[in-house]
Amino acid sequence: MVVVIIFWRIETWPARTAQQSTAELEKLGKDLRSAFIDIAHLQPRITINNRVYMEQTTPVSELVVLSRRIEVEHELLHTWVGSSKRVKLHGTFIVKAGFDLQQNLSVDIRPNEMIVQLPHARILGIEQEQVDVLAFENGLWNRISGQDMQSELSILPELAREKAAESDLPATAERTLQQQIEQRVHAPQPLHLIFKGGPANEAK
Repeated sequence: MVVVIIFWRIETWPARTAQQSTAELEKLGKDLRSAFIDIAHLQPRITINNRVYMEQTTPVSELVVLSRRIEVEHELLHTWVGSSKRVKLHGTFIVKAGFDLQQNLSVDIRPNEMIVQLPHARILGIEQEQVDVLAFENGLWNRISGQDMQSELSILPELAREKAAESDLPATAERTLQQQIEQRVHAPQPLHLIFKGGPANEAK
């Protein structure tokens, strides 16, 4: 009887090993699902060994990973027939970077690696916090108009967007997301995040 049991365990070892391996991969799938629900409040599409394990749900359209306060200045100096006017504004903005979740987000779990595919991070929004008038000087006959002020105010958020892109804020958002996932999912195989679309530092 002992010999029969030993032979049976040897003959069934590959099937039991496969079942254990699949169970471990499914556990990783659940861990990744929980991580994305915690971070992004959505369930990504998860495949295990090319088999769909969970379908994607998107209750939110965007994932803001980080935000940064950015300050910019702009000056208008215009001279007409010897009369000069000058306006100088200082703006403080909160710039948010993250991911557009309306695009495809998928997770592929394999025995030797985990692959997460999602769009590149980008600037999702800019909120004006404060605008200070540093200079407001009228000329004798070259006066500051409402259109001048409107034009100057519209320039400030664009400057903030450009400054955020130049400071590598979208790329920082991508690194932050990877760190957040790795902190929540402890797996023996490596985790690879593959970003699709335009470059991370592209201002949109």
